[in-house]
Amino acid sequence: MKIIIQKISRALQVVLMAPIKLPGKALNIIKYIALGLGVVETVMDDKDKKGAEESSPLEEGSSQKEKEVQDEVE
Repeated sequence: MKIIIQKISRALQVVLMAPIKLPGKALNIIKYIALGLGVVETVMDDKDKKGAEESSPLEEGSSQKEKEVQDEVE
């Protein structure tokens, strides 16, 4: 599903960037579809990232933050 949405989004971007004349209404419809697909992609990516964060142990994340703070102090 994610791959299909990405491919459709890329195809719409190519149509929008191409130097062709389209009727105004068609151009507006394509813009809104591309915008909607961008939102859907972002939501799907956020779910993937959130799932990955929940599966990782908290101790590793806190130790990484401590190392970053120590590097900044030095």
